[in-house]
Amino acid sequence: MEKILFGTMPNGTPVEQYTLRAGQLSCDIITYGGALRALRVPDQNGKLTDVLLGFDTLEDYRRQDKYIGALIGRYGNRIGDAKFTLNGREFHLAANNGKNHLHGGNVGFDKQVWQVESASQDALVLALTSPDGQENYPGTLSVQVTYRLSAEGLTIDYKAETTADTLCNLTNHAYFNLAGQHSGPVTAQKIQLFADRYTPTDAGSIPTGEVADVSGTPMDLRQLTAIGAHIDEDFAQLTLARGYDHNWAVNGAAGTLRPAARAYCEETGIMLEALTTQPGVQFYSGNYLDGCPAGKGGAPYDIRWGFCLETQGYPDSPNKPQFPSTVLKQGETYHQTTVYQFSVK
Repeated sequence: MEKILFGTMPNGTPVEQYTLRAGQLSCDIITYGGALRALRVPDQNGKLTDVLLGFDTLEDYRRQDKYIGALIGRYGNRIGDAKFTLNGREFHLAANNGKNHLHGGNVGFDKQVWQVESASQDALVLALTSPDGQENYPGTLSVQVTYRLSAEGLTIDYKAETTADTLCNLTNHAYFNLAGQHSGPVTAQKIQLFADRYTPTDAGSIPTGEVADVSGTPMDLRQLTAIGAHIDEDFAQLTLARGYDHNWAVNGAAGTLRPAARAYCEETGIMLEALTTQPGVQFYSGNYLDGCPAGKGGAPYDIRWGFCLETQGYPDSPNKPQFPSTVLKQGETYHQTTVYQFSVK
């Protein structure tokens, strides 16, 4: 296990970086936001390639607003009109994305320093306690996230318990670039989603409630397709979001670990396969990456320089009873797993 001091918060809290190693792979994780900072995998020539966007300083992590690499909670993605009703009581949340609530609010899990429960050469266990009323969510939520690196890839295991019924929808906001984090737009890289349906959204990226068939639309990514192939087509869903930023309903039974997505870069030969137990995956093509600080080594991150595969419950599910529930009840344990596997083709 390798550990260094990455920086210090204004209140004096140290932020550490841990490096995990397994086979040829290595991964850097910082305790601020529990963020994945780097992931080095071999390309088709055996050259190690860092496939994750990230920053060189804590100050840049605190300054950016793109959630780069971070753990997201209590609620990943959006809640419409920044409110929900649970057990007959209405809860009002921070409207930090227009009139809507995004990624847990003003001080979500991405902006907090996580505690290290255990660390070894290939695994890091992080914990965070979100007190009752934080960001106006009910119940004290105790969260544990395990990062485990193997020779094949990275597993993220999420667990949580609450002292009162609440919402819980945890994810990770890693931005991938399979040509290397410094290499430019990802539009030539290919994406495949194992999903026959997706959830169309309104202008504020809130699902309409429909779960629509992808057939005959640019949202049909069931075959490996260049990210940029249809991204600028005159299709309302793409126009509203400046590209892909939607939730797809992953085929198969939620709760079982199954394929959600695949991505491939011809330049490096690196193939990424994402598996999850979650019902959905948000494929986001980095449409709003402009305006963030320079990345690692001064890389000038810009629009579509990375893509995200955020495994999740559906956005706005507290206000859409037809969607899979994201309510965590007192006495129950939230448990979800996502795996990112790498190979060369």
